[in-house]
Amino acid sequence: MATVVRFHELGGPEVLRLEEHDLGAPGGGEVLLDVEAIGLNRSEANFRRDRYLDRVAALPSGLGYEGSGRIRAIGDGVDGFVPGDAVSVLPVFAQSRHHMYGEQAIVPARALVHRPIEVDAVTGAAVWMPFLTAYGALVDIGRLRAGEHVVVTAASSSVGLAALQITRHLGAIPIATTNDPGKEQRLIEAGAALTVVPGRDEVSAAVLDATGGAGARLVFDAVAGPGVEDLAAATARDGIVFVHGSLSGQPTPLPGLHDMRPVFTRPYTVFEITGDPARLERARRFIEDGLLSGAFNPVVDRVFGLRDIVAAHQYLEAGAQVGKIVVTTAREEGLS
Repeated sequence: MATVVRFHELGGPEVLRLEEHDLGAPGGGEVLLDVEAIGLNRSEANFRRDRYLDRVAALPSGLGYEGSGRIRAIGDGVDGFVPGDAVSVLPVFAQSRHHMYGEQAIVPARALVHRPIEVDAVTGAAVWMPFLTAYGALVDIGRLRAGEHVVVTAASSSVGLAALQITRHLGAIPIATTNDPGKEQRLIEAGAALTVVPGRDEVSAAVLDATGGAGARLVFDAVAGPGVEDLAAATARDGIVFVHGSLSGQPTPLPGLHDMRPVFTRPYTVFEITGDPARLERARRFIEDGLLSGAFNPVVDRVFGLRDIVAAHQYLEAGAQVGKIVVTTAREEGLS
């Protein structure tokens, strides 16, 4: 038996429950993990409300798809891993089928990467979703080049901060937006060349001024909604606006339509990368190289214990964090 987190009804953080559950043995192609740390993502808050792309299949349900731990047992057909291996879990599966929130989890072996000895459990749980998401848009699809400008919205999120680091690592110039002026200094310290506060600043004017009127070729937007019009006006001709989130909760217009600007706006999710083994392997090498060299350092805002999962989700939804929220299990904390 292991302590896991499940919800029996849809709703806010308060629906999350700690329960004792027997996960059984891993099936073919699966592994049983002793979970050490779990990376939280806003998609999980949306999932427990059944407002995510991956819908709740049945209740009660677990949730989560990012973390780190050690392999306890392997199923048939699993190669390259043995019990005791330290691993990180990548977001390659639907959280309606596999769940990371708990002291133990059964996940597909294809979701695992070996965790280097230099990488602790918290870092191993915090790095992959943010850096995979940013890498996929900016590097794999966007082909970011040195000297180019990139606009990163909601830049204080773990994904936004990863985008700043990747942009700097490639010699490009990140422009960060945030709705909270109190986060501007943190973003400058994180590598932003310029910070813009929508509502206080006109985004397009600030970006055009910073780019000598040319605009940014790539925009990495987690907000969506009406603001994409201003982002499109800040985008270079034939540039790309990647919309990877919808924090605004508002309808998103087709930007550039009123003046027929040649700007490519596309939705994007990390599963474009994690669902393709070849692209995922290229991403893994890129991120691991940066992690081990010190070029990439996932920012962890706060660490909660598993027994405080409701408080962790309340903090997640409050949106005050700068970086990743991580939950550690009883094993990691030494709790009984």
